[in-house]
Amino acid sequence: MMKCDLCNKPAVVHEVTISGGTKKEVHLCLEHAQAAGIAIPGQQPVNKMLSKFVIGKKEGMESSQRRCGGCGSTFGQIKQANLIGCPECYRAFEDQLSMLIEQSQFGNSEHVGRIPRKMHTPSHNEIRARKLMRELDAAVTAEQYERAAELRDRLDELTTNVEHEDEADGGAPDA
Repeated sequence: MMKCDLCNKPAVVHEVTISGGTKKEVHLCLEHAQAAGIAIPGQQPVNKMLSKFVIGKKEGMESSQRRCGGCGSTFGQIKQANLIGCPECYRAFEDQLSMLIEQSQFGNSEHVGRIPRKMHTPSHNEIRARKLMRELDAAVTAEQYERAAELRDRLDELTTNVEHEDEADGGAPDA
């Protein structure tokens, strides 16, 4: 049985985050999870609980209190204003911002804007790869490592097939 990282009571929330190849685990008891604003099943309506995953509100205790060293903004303030405080904010809130950017850019971690989206229609394999990546992230978060390994293998196979198709086409992107 896992114990709360803060008080050693039995943990009811287990969060695993993998960022930049580094795995971070957080285990919280009911009281500390509620204090951090984390939804506990049965404690809150399902739509509110799911919105924390869809919108990326699950910030954890440390990140919700963290401030940018350049301008003093918190991630909550940035998210509410929909405006980055200063260039240093990108480093201070890298994980949270990259998640928001991916959501707003349909799975891409870089800005694609309107023109590239119109000019480039994603191939069937690109759409499948994005879907597999989302499923892989969800499986790792849910600690379903066998499923994650299966998804990783399917993603590798798909990526290899796409690379071979590109080589056969002379490396030209799909139009």
